[in-house]
Amino acid sequence: MKVIQYCRVLKCKILYIVLLYCSITLPEKVFSQICSGSFGDPVVNIDFGRGKGNFGPSLGSSTNYQYTASLSPGDGSYTIVKRIGQGSWFNTVNHTPNDPDGYMMMINASYQPGVFYETAINTDLCPNTTYEFAAWVTNLLTYSGNKPNLTFSILTLDDQLLGTYITGNIPETAVATWKQYGFLFRTSNTTRVKIRITNNGPGGDGNDLALDDITFRACGPKITPLTDHTSQTEKTICEGNGVVLSATVEGSPTLQYQWQQMVDSQWSDLNGETAIQLNLNAGSLQVGDFQYRLMAAEATNFSSPACRTTSSPINIHVKALPKPVVVAEQTVCEGNTIQLDVTGADGPYLWTGPNNFSSTEKSPVIENAALNRAGDYQVTTTLGTCTAAAKIKVNMLPVPIPLIDVPAPICEGASIVLHAAGGTQYKWAPATGLSATDIADPVASPLQTTLYTVTISNGSCEKQATVTLDVFKKITARAGRNRTIIEGQTVTLDGQVSGDHARFLWTPAAYLDDPTKLNPVASPPHDVTYTLTAWSENGCAGSAQDVSIRVLKKLSIPNTITPNGDGINDTWAIAALDSYPAADVYVFNRYGGRIYAGTGDGKSWDGKYNGEYVPVGVYYYVIDLHDGQKTQSGSLTVLR
Repeated sequence: MKVIQYCRVLKCKILYIVLLYCSITLPEKVFSQICSGSFGDPVVNIDFGRGKGNFGPSLGSSTNYQYTASLSPGDGSYTIVKRIGQGSWFNTVNHTPNDPDGYMMMINASYQPGVFYETAINTDLCPNTTYEFAAWVTNLLTYSGNKPNLTFSILTLDDQLLGTYITGNIPETAVATWKQYGFLFRTSNTTRVKIRITNNGPGGDGNDLALDDITFRACGPKITPLTDHTSQTEKTICEGNGVVLSATVEGSPTLQYQWQQMVDSQWSDLNGETAIQLNLNAGSLQVGDFQYRLMAAEATNFSSPACRTTSSPINIHVKALPKPVVVAEQTVCEGNTIQLDVTGADGPYLWTGPNNFSSTEKSPVIENAALNRAGDYQVTTTLGTCTAAAKIKVNMLPVPIPLIDVPAPICEGASIVLHAAGGTQYKWAPATGLSATDIADPVASPLQTTLYTVTISNGSCEKQATVTLDVFKKITARAGRNRTIIEGQTVTLDGQVSGDHARFLWTPAAYLDDPTKLNPVASPPHDVTYTLTAWSENGCAGSAQDVSIRVLKKLSIPNTITPNGDGINDTWAIAALDSYPAADVYVFNRYGGRIYAGTGDGKSWDGKYNGEYVPVGVYYYVIDLHDGQKTQSGSLTVLR
């Protein structure tokens, strides 16, 4: 054709670009007649092939148009191409679904109307059978020009017309649009036919088109598929269930049938399934999606694919069942917790059980379970429309009833038998002071008050009880350290008593201000021994301890002597010194010289030093009793 610019201004160029890149294929169907029965698979399918390059090979004698491997074939020319998109033509790809490497026939009509495509079909059709002819066509023009107007004809090889259809003008569209045109024809006794396509409009300004996917399908008896005896053609079932497929067929009573299943994108016969009903038994289908259909044809022609018609596909979706997993059995002691749990399945969950138990949790808990909680617990889980259930048996066991005697208090160092009953096994704690921990009647001898816990078991369940054993602490009396005083002095006794519920008394009571006090004041005139006696009000063993008080004589130290032989004060005699045999006695002159040294042996000083009387004067003495008392000192005057 002569290329005519649709519009010569800039805005028209912009419109052209928008149409080129935004065009989409919107398939439509135009049929002169409708098959009232069911179709078979396409037995003729002319899709012009496929390849790696953008252009396919010439059609040879199937057309009298000139072949060119160009995106701009001239008037009266054609090309076999994958994609069109140049000049005043829509950006268009071949029609065959899911076939990016497929070709189509692109035609630029001749100036004169006439046949542009004619080819004999090499497939034997079924005699005296109705077929549907169909072809997909698109007007390539992006502007209003001459319109394609086609006549489709089916003829015998000797040019007897079996059927024809005129499309009328095929208008331009806003976007690239494929339309399917078709009609029905019936074969005679002849099984071979040819296709003739005539362009009824002139070329030149327009009449540019593309042709693709020419098919023949047998039109036979009407087959209405049924699923479980309903008119569903799609059904979802759960794993492990079955389904019945069947059909109602309007046609000859002598028809033969064959069920098929889609396998690896191909329909395959199901061996032996030649009845009008197909039973897919429970458990026969795995999880997944399946397609089935029923083929029908006269028995005499059944072996020929060209004679068969098929039902529309039946889609069966098999969904996986949830697979809840629970432990088979659980044993719980009365008063303890029942812990239910399910794995292997997502929610939702529904637990049911004894005593009207119900929960939607995954892991419900029943605390402080009573004996009436025993029984079967079932969890039901749902996955889509499929449900599954699992059961767990819960056994409830009674707990022992502990019996324990309350023991009497004991004294420290004593023992008593503890007694428990109500079970077959026992465990005492703590072990402190017990003869054994795993018997019912251990001997207890703790040193202090102790809280004992006994766990009593009946072999399956256990319960605890407690008992307190009071221990009276041992009575201990401490009288304190021995003391020494000087005659006339007093001393406070340092008594101490420990233990529970203790009583005490000092004996003898002589020279004590109060013998019932722990710390009485003693003022004995001579040596004495006191005893602190303590005893328990609860009858536990008592205790006693002595303390001695030594009473020393008070020294009488003269401060003057007259050693003149008159028998009066001739010597320095210290009264009561003989009570301190370890004492040291010293006399010093005023120069610090020692002139006398004595002991506590009772001897007195005669006033002499080295056998001579010392001169009259003042001397000094020092007395150390060596009994812890303070050293005594003073002056001593010697006269004549």
